[in-house]
Formats: sequence, structure tokens, C-alpha cells
Amino acid sequence: MLTAKNGDFVKVHYTGKYPDGTVFDTSENREPLEFSLGQGQMIAGFEKAILGMEVGQQKTVNLGPEEAYGPLNPEMVFTMNRQELPDHIDAQPGLPLQAHTDSGQVVQVMVTQVQGEIITLDANHPLAGKDLVFDIQLVEITPAADAQNKPLLFD
Repeated sequence: MLTAKNGDFVKVHYTGKYPDGTVFDTSENREPLEFSLGQGQMIAGFEKAILGMEVGQQKTVNLGPEEAYGPLNPEMVFTMNRQELPDHIDAQPGLPLQAHTDSGQVVQVMVTQVQGEIITLDANHPLAGKDLVFDIQLVEITPAADAQNKPLLFD
């Protein structure tokens, strides 16, 4: 039986949730997720879980932050004065924003706290520092040799 290995192009259905069962993402009612194994396109623990799976196989994996989106980096949490934001932005906790670095790179940040004129922003991935659970079903494997002929897909 064919098993998934690095270089193979795979299609999977998945549900990502927190240990308490709260779902944060799923491919349910959508097309399966497609990617090439071993290329770093997905978080390490997710790819590792798929290695060796057969088509139709299902499994549940528990991932710590080190296998998922990494630990929280305190250097990516910073404060700014409300006056530095454009007037049309009503900064409230939970508001996602885009910021630009000095080099012009776009960075996703989240308002985490507002205290008077001081706003705290967090540029960590929203799932950084969290334990995650993934229910995975392998739908299809295209072997590495055949995967080279697949067109690239971009969202």
C-alpha cells in the first residue's frame, strides 16, 4: 500500500482545535488541503503526522507549540501611543491590524490591550504558544515523481 513520504503531493481533510475541543479551523465543507510533504509549507508537527499515512487513514495528533506555531515571543509584543494610529481606527482588544516595518514589510498585529492612550500590539501568530489538536484524514497521495508534473496552486 502506498504511504505518504517527503516529496509526495498530498490532499488531506483536517480539523484543528484546542485541547478543550473548540475548533479554530477545518476543511469540512471545503476542498481538501493540498501541499507537498517535506517542503515546509505546513507546520512541522502536521507534516510529521502525515508521513507514513495511507489514503483513507485518519488520525488525531496533539501538538505542543514547538511542533506548531512556536512559543510566544515577548519581543513581538510592543506598545504605541494611540495618536500614532490613523484617526479612523478604533483600537479595541481583538482588532487585527496591518503594520509596516521600517523596511516596508507588512506585519499582521493584534490589539491585545488598550490603557488610556497606550495600545499594546502583538505580532506573534495567533496560535503561537498554544497546544493544538488536529484530526487528519489523508484523502490522496501523488507520489513525488508524479507530483513534479502538478501545477502550483496559490490562494
